[in-house]
Amino acid sequence: MDAQELLLKAIRKKLGPASINEAIAGVLDISYDAAHRRISSKSKFSIEETVKLALHYNISLDSLFLKQEKVIVEKTIEISTLADMHDYFAKSAEQIRQLTNFPNATLYYSAKDIPLFYFMDATILSKFKAYVWLNLLNPNQPRVTFENFVIDESFMEHTQKLKAIYESANVREIWNDTTINSSLQQILYFYEAGLLDIRSANALCKDLKRIVDSIKDKCNSGNPKFSLYYNELILLSNNVMIEANEKVTLFVPYTLLGYFITDNDESCRNVLGFFHQQILNSKSLTQSGIREQQLFFNRMVRKIDYYTERLNNQVDLMF
Repeated sequence: MDAQELLLKAIRKKLGPASINEAIAGVLDISYDAAHRRISSKSKFSIEETVKLALHYNISLDSLFLKQEKVIVEKTIEISTLADMHDYFAKSAEQIRQLTNFPNATLYYSAKDIPLFYFMDATILSKFKAYVWLNLLNPNQPRVTFENFVIDESFMEHTQKLKAIYESANVREIWNDTTINSSLQQILYFYEAGLLDIRSANALCKDLKRIVDSIKDKCNSGNPKFSLYYNELILLSNNVMIEANEKVTLFVPYTLLGYFITDNDESCRNVLGFFHQQILNSKSLTQSGIREQQLFFNRMVRKIDYYTERLNNQVDLMF
């Protein structure tokens, strides 16, 4: 199979049942007859046409022609300011809305940390997460205390839109006993750094308990769109995958909020299979009895109580 045939085969795979003649004529802005001549190999694509088609259909020419294991990825915008984060959440909301806007769409979340969607409800923990993300993503961020950190209403508007999209989707979350750890450690770290006062630290721990309770309530709500699984065998990754309309899209984290995004069919199908395997090796907390749920959520509550006591013991030692 020559190079042109390989490219056409890859395009047909992307198009499915749609007319390849019409598609190529449209992308290259040529006549139907000119497109037909190229498809029937009576004429060849130019280099410019080959590149244009590859870019339009997100096809890796390296992997296609050199047989190398390469995958084309997009990436989310880099974040160093609150304005960047504002744009990040606005674009993320639109992207996830488009991908989940199908009746059969399913979103999978491998929750190394508590999914960020739970921090998008205009509470003190929402503000704290934005504060943490900016401090850790931008080393030149001015060192203001959490209490003096300000975010505007338009920022919360986009985060709440993203939360609403997530809550309306079919969601399969996989958690383990360490999923809550980073949030607790962040509260302790910023308190010990003198950037968070004890009153706010206690309020954050209390709000974290509220989130745990809300997730427990979701497990018992009977909502068929939500499933929570407990996996004690592997470390989770914060990978997110959306399966919809015979297409699979994978989001792989590379920073706190930064994700590489790909819809490479072979790679995404492999990862989707791995998600399904994780679920098979997990306990369904939405379908298990009260005892299994209580054991899982009580462990998280005890961790919050431990960190709360640790924070307040430090205050006692100061006096």
